[in-house]
Amino acid sequence: MRVAVECQSPLLQKSLELFLAKYLCASKRCDIVVRDEECLDDKRCFYIASDEKADLKKPFSRSQLILALEKKYKKLYGTAKEEKERIEKEYDEEEESMDFSILQKRIEELTQEYQRNILRAVKAFYEK
Repeated sequence: MRVAVECQSPLLQKSLELFLAKYLCASKRCDIVVRDEECLDDKRCFYIASDEKADLKKPFSRSQLILALEKKYKKLYGTAKEEKERIEKEYDEEEESMDFSILQKRIEELTQEYQRNILRAVKAFYEK
C-alpha cells in the first residue's frame, strides 16, 4: 500500500506523515491520497474530517488510521494477490521501456580498453 498525504492543515499533514512514514510515496505513484478536503473526482481519495461523509472521523488513533486505509485499499484494489500481479505488471512495463543499448555500448568500450591494458602489460613484461 502506497500512500500520499495532501492536507491543508499543516498539523494534520505532519501527523499523518509521521503515522504513515513507511507507506509514504509521491502522489503520482500512490494507491491512496489522504486529504482533509473532500474530493469527489478521485476514487483514490481518503477523506479525513469531523463530518459524517468522512472516511475517517477526527479524532483518530494511528491504528484506526491504518485499519481504515487498509479497508479502503482492499475496496479499491482487492486482495494481496491482485496487488502483487499489478506491481509485477508495472515492473515489467518499466523494464520493457528501458533502453539498455547505451549502457551496453559503454560496457563494451570499457571491456575493450581493459583488454588492451592487460595485453600491453603482458607484452611489456615479456619484452624485458
